[in-house]
Amino acid sequence: MVPGFFMLSQSQVKHISSLKVKKYREESGQFIAEGHKLVMDLVNSKFTLAGIYASAGWIVANLPLVREKNIPVFETLPREMDRISALSTPSPVLAVVKTPVPPNSPLAEAGEGFLLALDDIRDPGNLGTIIRVADWFGMNTVLCSESCVDTYNPKVVQATMGSIARVQVVTCNLAEVLSTLTGSDIPVYGAFLDGTSVFSEHMTGNGIILIGNESRGISTELEPFITKRISIPSYGNAISGKAESLNASVATAIICAEFRRKQLKTEN
Repeated sequence: MVPGFFMLSQSQVKHISSLKVKKYREESGQFIAEGHKLVMDLVNSKFTLAGIYASAGWIVANLPLVREKNIPVFETLPREMDRISALSTPSPVLAVVKTPVPPNSPLAEAGEGFLLALDDIRDPGNLGTIIRVADWFGMNTVLCSESCVDTYNPKVVQATMGSIARVQVVTCNLAEVLSTLTGSDIPVYGAFLDGTSVFSEHMTGNGIILIGNESRGISTELEPFITKRISIPSYGNAISGKAESLNASVATAIICAEFRRKQLKTEN
């Protein structure tokens, strides 16, 4: 045991294990994050950590930072980490993090430029990767429809690779939010299979990029709010064949890259 640090109680093991379930995440206002990089990104962010649960080796290696941040740290034995971890191969460190309070207005802290809006993204890996894409391309806000997979699902958090610490993710009624933009100079670009090629579409310096469900695309409820329909052209042909569609996170990355390329070209 590392001197000066707490040991885990059975009630803590039970509580942390319960955070793998959405109901208990919502009731407690907490979620879990695992892995050294992910935990370190959250430690150095605006998020509040309720506790860090780690092996003796991890605690000793990170002692100065642990003491500086004044976060409760609990030495966790391998058998305990097996119980509280959501990973098939547990990491030596897990953090319990307080879920941030959503802003009064989903667009309040979005700032200028582009942001992503996601309609009914159901796959945790897709959502986590899209948050990571937003971080890579400097988009500080992602809006999620109420039917999207829970942002703080352990699989989503893990797939962000730490980007959850830097990107504001807001769950909201997308129809209500997009309706407030009607008549404004903020365009809404909807991703469709039959839209104008994203590579030829003229784009302004700001706007919302709307990505739809993995199999059904953008819901009919949101179509009236879309300013421009865009798509990623396929270069397959009748001989070689072509894919039916792109994975949602892959499509998001391509669209975001093209938006940023055109934005930089305009600025220069």
